[in-house]
Amino acid sequence: MRFLSLLTVVAFTLSARAADGDLKKLAGELDGYRFEFPCQDPMPENPKPGADGISARKTDDPATNDKFTDTKKFGGEAGKRYKVTLRVRGVVEPMMYKDGQQVGERFYIGGSPNNATYNIYQLTVSSPASHFFFNRDDKVGHRIFTIDYTATIEIEGGATLTLHGNGQNGRMITNFSKLVVPDIAPAPQPYNGQFIQLNVVDVVEVK
Repeated sequence: MRFLSLLTVVAFTLSARAADGDLKKLAGELDGYRFEFPCQDPMPENPKPGADGISARKTDDPATNDKFTDTKKFGGEAGKRYKVTLRVRGVVEPMMYKDGQQVGERFYIGGSPNNATYNIYQLTVSSPASHFFFNRDDKVGHRIFTIDYTATIEIEGGATLTLHGNGQNGRMITNFSKLVVPDIAPAPQPYNGQFIQLNVVDVVEVK
């Protein structure tokens, strides 16, 4: 009986792990997504501290200058809701947000941008209607830093995910410190500009 009970526990555990793996596949279009703001000019050998540079994304149209938007689809069944845990890593400049909720040091739920010149990194979920920012700070400035944290959000099956980046003025604080995020390309080399990579750590159905 004990042997059968042990087999039952093992089978249940393996089944649960398989189910978890299947759920992670629902976020396959989001897993590994990168916001990228590359610099137009090559990184100098000895960058000037605090230097800014021209974004390679800059266009001649002020209405679309230094913006990009990508749309992804979340899997799963309509009417079901899932908790999705993201690992957020990158090299970014600071940005202020307002009228929302700060979670941890850098993650911000809801609200809106609170500065007209620094880079915005935003994820919008169609259902439940919500949006999030990833580079929150108390004040802007000519600083650059790495981020590495996890954040859990809720997404309904079949929801549309809109990933939006906006440099606002065609310029950015360069990666003047040559910061590198371990295990994230182009590591061990520094990225010439700014980026955030999202990786899906876990997906759990909300019961």
